[in-house]
Amino acid sequence: MQDTPQLSSADDDRIAWVRVASVFLPLANPISDAKVLTGRQKPMTEIAILFVEIETRDGHRGLGFSYSKRAGGPGQFAHAQEVAPSLIGENPSDISKLWDKLCWAGASVGRSGLATQAIGAFDVALWDLKAKRANLSLARLLGAHRDSVQCYNTSGGFLHTPLEQLMINTDLSREKGIGGIKLKVGQPDQALDLHRVSTIRKHLGDDFPLMVDANQQWDRPTAQRMCRRLEPLNLVWIEEPLDCYDAEGHAALAQQFDTPIATGEMLTSVAEHWEFIKLRAADYLMPDAPRVGGISPYLKVQALAEQAGLMIAPHFAMELHIHLAATYSREPWVEHFEWLEPLFNERMQTRDGRMLVPTRPGLGLSLSEQVAGWTAQQVEIGQRP
Repeated sequence: MQDTPQLSSADDDRIAWVRVASVFLPLANPISDAKVLTGRQKPMTEIAILFVEIETRDGHRGLGFSYSKRAGGPGQFAHAQEVAPSLIGENPSDISKLWDKLCWAGASVGRSGLATQAIGAFDVALWDLKAKRANLSLARLLGAHRDSVQCYNTSGGFLHTPLEQLMINTDLSREKGIGGIKLKVGQPDQALDLHRVSTIRKHLGDDFPLMVDANQQWDRPTAQRMCRRLEPLNLVWIEEPLDCYDAEGHAALAQQFDTPIATGEMLTSVAEHWEFIKLRAADYLMPDAPRVGGISPYLKVQALAEQAGLMIAPHFAMELHIHLAATYSREPWVEHFEWLEPLFNERMQTRDGRMLVPTRPGLGLSLSEQVAGWTAQQVEIGQRP
């Protein structure tokens, strides 16, 4: 008779300590897209980051984060602080179980939106911890298909940027080894949009990857006209031409035009993404792991998208999404934004149009000294071992 195998120390390990911090990252310049030019929002001057650090009694640590642009940061922190005690004493490997536990701890305020965005920071930290304990990068732990991912720059293409500077920014991106350029559109004067895009297309050449993002500014008739007029410019995609919840409208555009339609960044649950997938309302789906509640729900979205034959281009937070995009079977894109770089000691590397997947354990990230000065509030739960 065989002896029953003994549980390893990893099986016995338990979460002993959690720190939750609300950090406000200042941006170098106020940022404006179509939502600002049409009066729906004010220029963005900072990003609220929700950091979660988890440590087990055996000394294993994980770092996770979520974020909010404009309002929402204090709300995410308050919710995270309230549900964090649910993790103490739990096995950190039971990530799916812990996601459900955190979700149901605050289920009366919903299973999407701000509540799950707060949970996302815990979920990312648990995956980071698991990968570090295995001494694998997150991409390797999840099962990578590639060591690098196509990347495109967005931060240089906002509407507050004059056309002359746009051309300079595109040149700088190409010199850095970035493989695509995305421009913001959706101005009240559509002729200005078309002029900017056509000028940059001429500047880049006919074949260099170029995308546009309307940030939900068009109604259906306007979107049809603009998609038709943009069709000759050989764009990789037209992003968010309609309201982010208009699945039927996006589906109609995807069926009508050769230029791919991209959307999904504003969706905050697997269920919301499933509606777009069912209707084939996007050629490129753009899930955002922090917004859908972390890596666990993101992987569900990605699996559904893969089954439907869609392409993936996760939104923002390249430091996290580079690992997740690397696990997709079809060639994805990842968005290059420099905005979060001051938070971390490490930098993403780009070469020949692609971003290299970090090989350090976990996310491969550590917090910079500057974070302490930007921290508005923090709380610790439990006892550090």
